[in-house]
Amino acid sequence: MARRIVLFAESGDSWHVGRLVRAFRAAGAEPLVVSLQAVEIAVEPGSPGLRIPGLRGGIPDAALVRTVAGGGFEPVTLRLDVLHALVHLGVPVINGPRAIERCVDKAMTSFLLHRAGIPTPATRATADPERAAAILRHALDAGEALVQKPLFGSQGRDVRRLDRGDALTATDGVYYLQRFVAGSGPDFRDWRVFVVGGRAVAAMARIGRDWVTNVHRGGRCEAVHGDRELESLAEAAAAAVGADYAGVDLIRDREGRPYVLEVNSMPAWQGLQSVAAVDVAACVVEHVLGRMAGGGGPGDAVVD
Repeated sequence: MARRIVLFAESGDSWHVGRLVRAFRAAGAEPLVVSLQAVEIAVEPGSPGLRIPGLRGGIPDAALVRTVAGGGFEPVTLRLDVLHALVHLGVPVINGPRAIERCVDKAMTSFLLHRAGIPTPATRATADPERAAAILRHALDAGEALVQKPLFGSQGRDVRRLDRGDALTATDGVYYLQRFVAGSGPDFRDWRVFVVGGRAVAAMARIGRDWVTNVHRGGRCEAVHGDRELESLAEAAAAAVGADYAGVDLIRDREGRPYVLEVNSMPAWQGLQSVAAVDVAACVVEHVLGRMAGGGGPGDAVVD
């Protein structure tokens, strides 16, 4: 019987979708590429509760989430509802909705890393502008800079370093403030470790023209091999948020101590693939097929 695998992705992400489709085909599977925007909650007689285009009223054997389209609170909630529904129907969803929710929310990621004992920069998140101003003043008086990030965001967009004289600006009424970690070398450098199924499969250093080193912002990629300290931290960080696969961002301070900055549950890897010896898409696909065959993974618990 043919395996019914849905790859949730948006049309604008052709490079990653192409790599994943080729990897599935090489493994003997033909995925159905669907946008989460096209899936309906369908509560009606004879329906499993979902209507997924191309499945004729059925449900998949597994689902891989490459991207979730953005939008307002209600559209995004509906897309996550679809993933939660699939989990309730017993479908392996990689990554599951809980992991996505934990990672897309930087405050929750920081909280979970802290609770797991994983080194991460001191962070404060508040909706109170007076508290945010006091947090900034206290940090500056202690000789530290802060980084302000949107709670939801990626690729280094709208990330600001705050020094004395800089003004705070709320993002949708929220202030997410993280201690700025100065790097350990003369250039601006951090690391991305790609974790699949609890194991680090590839890593790179990102070297930037300024302290925001994202590849999307012009960061240069450099292969990294055998740094077990960073790999172990990345594996622990992925486990802390319950991610089957993740791109974990890390930095070392001037004394060489590593910190986990972020955990990405829908990571891009085009830059990483340009320097990695392994086929990252093939690693992800192998894990999906393993989960479908009953293999272990973080996943999401089914609640009856």
